[in-house]
Amino acid sequence: MMKTVSPLHTGDALVIVDVQEDFLPGGALGVKGGDLVIEPLNGYVKEFERRGLPIVATRDWHPPDHCSFRDWGGMWPAHCIAGTKGAALSPRLELPPSTRIVSKGTQRDREAYSGFEHTDLASKLRELGCHRLFIGGLATDYCVQATARDALAAGFEVVVLGDAVQSFDAKPGDGARALAALIAEGARVIRLPEMIV
Repeated sequence: MMKTVSPLHTGDALVIVDVQEDFLPGGALGVKGGDLVIEPLNGYVKEFERRGLPIVATRDWHPPDHCSFRDWGGMWPAHCIAGTKGAALSPRLELPPSTRIVSKGTQRDREAYSGFEHTDLASKLRELGCHRLFIGGLATDYCVQATARDALAAGFEVVVLGDAVQSFDAKPGDGARALAALIAEGARVIRLPEMIV
């Protein structure tokens, strides 16, 4: 499954997807083992920061009556309501002050699994001269997959951080299937030791 990638260089960006309190164990929509992505993500952050490369973090930032919530006809419990503790990025993430935050799902009547959906993420990355995205976070089979898929569709090269994603697995194996689908669509998968040079 793993394919080698060229070393980090100008044009690369790290995209951390939705590592928020509500998606961590004990949160309103916690991913089992979701906290296991934090340590490797911090390792990637250090590598990107050391090279002066851009770091972006996406977050769900929902209104209280968002359409994805069960009380409003959706499939999920209320989560990541804008301004609440549950919507906060994990304080265990060692993000530098230069990290760009992209909020998604901000409109009550629009779903947004992907960090590109109804946001300016693509234009921000292009302004920064980015061509290749290293994507990790939560959850493999939902927002990570959707973000990576939209990145590929927008013409970016995509590298999924295999040791910094965790799946929701509503059905057993959903995460593995999501990774396999992304690889079939052109993404590559690496782990941190393969990137440190």
